[in-house]
Amino acid sequence: MDVHPEPPTLRVFVALAPPDDAKDELARALQPAYAKYPQLRWNRIEDWHITLAFLGELPATAVPLLRSVLAARAASHPALHLALRGGGHFDERLLWSGIDGDLDGLHQLATDVRDLVASCGIEFNNRPLRPHLTLARARRDDPTSVPQAAAGLAGFVGRPWPAERLHLVGSKFGRGPGPIRYRDIEAWRFGTAAP
Repeated sequence: MDVHPEPPTLRVFVALAPPDDAKDELARALQPAYAKYPQLRWNRIEDWHITLAFLGELPATAVPLLRSVLAARAASHPALHLALRGGGHFDERLLWSGIDGDLDGLHQLATDVRDLVASCGIEFNNRPLRPHLTLARARRDDPTSVPQAAAGLAGFVGRPWPAERLHLVGSKFGRGPGPIRYRDIEAWRFGTAAP
């Protein structure tokens, strides 16, 4: 008997993930901010990602549909060459690192992914892509920590890296005010289709 059955719905998104050495490089640049702003809710480094399409709460039965179309798209798409660069914020509450490199390719991949999701009959909020990597969130009563931390990242330029996999990710909210937890449902290597 399965003690932890799969939930009937999942919060799902499609994303890219920087490699560990690129994340470590950014984490080193963030050390002063970690020390200066411990009150921020810092995302776990292993959860850092670049969202291409946020699909929201989906029935678990939608996941197999997504697997086949996303696997085929990844197989036919070359790896993107990206980098992490600088920092910024949304509404003084969300701290992010910017994305540099093949932004045209990134936007095209996001468009392709969103078209594939729509072709599966899945409705989602198709907001314009603003490529970023979310680092931390501030509490409502703290309007200064995130902008100050973003200013501290202004000169950060990360080394280029290839985005080698397309990730289908499920998110889970823990109990209480803790961080959101993410897990790969599946990931597919880019460019594996035979020419």
